[in-house]
Amino acid sequence: MVAMSPLPLPVTGIDAPFLLAARSEPVPYTPVWFMRQAGRSLPEYRAIRAGIPMLEALRRPDLIAEITLQPVRRHGVDAAILFSDIVVPLVAAGVDLDIVAGTGPVVAEPIRTEADLDRLPPLEPDQVDFVATAIRLVRAELGPVPLIGFAGAPFTLASYLIEGGPSRTYAKTKAIMHGEPRLWSALLDRLADIAATFLRVQIEAGVAAVQLFDSWAGALSDADYRRLVLPASAKVLAAATGVPRIHFGVGTGELLPAMAEAGPDVLGVDWRIPLSEAARRVPGMPLQGNLDPAILLAPWPVVQSEVRRVLSDARSLPGHIFNLGHGVLPETDPDVLRRVVELVHEVSAR
Repeated sequence: MVAMSPLPLPVTGIDAPFLLAARSEPVPYTPVWFMRQAGRSLPEYRAIRAGIPMLEALRRPDLIAEITLQPVRRHGVDAAILFSDIVVPLVAAGVDLDIVAGTGPVVAEPIRTEADLDRLPPLEPDQVDFVATAIRLVRAELGPVPLIGFAGAPFTLASYLIEGGPSRTYAKTKAIMHGEPRLWSALLDRLADIAATFLRVQIEAGVAAVQLFDSWAGALSDADYRRLVLPASAKVLAAATGVPRIHFGVGTGELLPAMAEAGPDVLGVDWRIPLSEAARRVPGMPLQGNLDPAILLAPWPVVQSEVRRVLSDARSLPGHIFNLGHGVLPETDPDVLRRVVELVHEVSAR
């Protein structure tokens, strides 16, 4: 890749509603962004990605920047999220991994013994310099709109590396968690360092906030999460200083208090519990969420009613960022996303 000179960066608006909400400060309206808004459902995304393998697209700063900006232009969201993937730092560090269409990340040689750890070297910042370049390109276009960076949490990354790909049971992962404590501890510590390095690169390049995705932590009990996962996630979040930090997982309603102890500034909530109940479990914490992504496929009156319900559930929160309870489904009509943004702004405007 040809080195590119750093671009002059505009000052991110510290009074952007997204950042105000993350700091539990008064907002003019509830800010909105959508997980997986960069790509998937947008025809312009499919057009620009045509014929380009995913891992190649994730390494090209020009494509990363353009795809990151597409939903901001089309939907009017209050924050952009970097077009990337949680496995990007693993691939950059040297893991033999591919993103298979219709399946997800597939690891050629899963990690299941201590000897296998040799195939997971530390991540050096210059191995992801293409991400830093893309962030500078995005910032030059975004103006005051905040840009969110992200990384995968150690447990979720470990589950892919151990299982060899997506899993429904995480049986191999749990077997190592409980049966090979030394291997598990060493693996999570190494992944925590990789995730922390990846987030620091993004923060230094200019993102205004970061999100730590522990997508599959909902497969764990509270006791297992606290003892075997929380310390590694806390290590990642502690390294991501200087910007608001969001922590999110799917099916993690029962884990919210423990996830809050990992040290985020904002907790993401999926659709399985009302935001009012999440607030009871983690009082005083700004929350993000939590419309069921499938609702967006329903008729507009249903969507409208559910959006209003989520906003009502969030009335007593110290800060609320409207989002989905997981990522945008590929078959979602982009016009519905735009209408949701407009509705949230209209209903919540002070």
